[in-house]
Amino acid sequence: MKRDFNTWLSHFRSSIANYHYYVDFDKVYQNINKIKIELNILNSLVGSKHIEQDFETILERYPEVLTCIPILIAVRLHEIHILDNSINYCYDFKKKNYSNQEYIIFMRKIGLFDLLENHIISNLIDYVTGVEVGLDTNGRKNRGGHLMEDLVENYIIKAGFEKNINYFKEMYIHEITQKWGIDLSAVSNKGKTEKRFDFVIKTNTMIYGIETNFYASQGSKLNETARSYKQIAQEVNTINGFTFVWFTDGTGWKTARHNLEETFDSMKHIYCIHDLENDIFSKIII
Repeated sequence: MKRDFNTWLSHFRSSIANYHYYVDFDKVYQNINKIKIELNILNSLVGSKHIEQDFETILERYPEVLTCIPILIAVRLHEIHILDNSINYCYDFKKKNYSNQEYIIFMRKIGLFDLLENHIISNLIDYVTGVEVGLDTNGRKNRGGHLMEDLVENYIIKAGFEKNINYFKEMYIHEITQKWGIDLSAVSNKGKTEKRFDFVIKTNTMIYGIETNFYASQGSKLNETARSYKQIAQEVNTINGFTFVWFTDGTGWKTARHNLEETFDSMKHIYCIHDLENDIFSKIII
């Protein structure tokens, strides 16, 4: 029975976020603990009436405090480039490369002395906790991808498959070939490219290569993803004993619906979360 694309797309979700998606607090705390001593030393500058002299004294006694300066301006790199009056500066906060006075100028012009001496904040550990939480939001994209992987994996397990026995996670084409002797050169461009599948399921009669993703927001990558997976499906059609399955979801697809519909029309095994909930594994895995 031919499926209707619009009906299928109408089931796409806006989010699959769980409690751990928004902030990885364990990572935040680990990052803070690495520099807690240095931050406490710099806490002595809060409300200082002679902050430049006090900062220089700290640099003389505890030069390691420089390593935590970048995170105060939400930068993870240890080198910070500044263009000032046509002069290019590269401040190194891991291996000190300028005089104390030049680091004092950096702290003044970047705004950190104002932050500290005017008592705008009262504790650098609390302040950096907020910075780390903000920076950690950049990791949501990766966590979102893992959420879809975890969701699909749960359904694989519910279908009765066991990890590293008849289903495998993150498996490269060359590993599939070595393990089961199947020629996948049509997918790997005769060995020139190395494709990795999120999951591989092995039954007595078939090997299934599975890809998963979830797109909550729009972007140019979606069109490329749809075209790429359409090509993989076409290449796999020439290989006996191998089936390509794609699980995708997310309302971000609604802005790239035309490319997705093109792939949907030409690809047999493309499914969404709604399909998983309706026991699609029992219907397609043989």
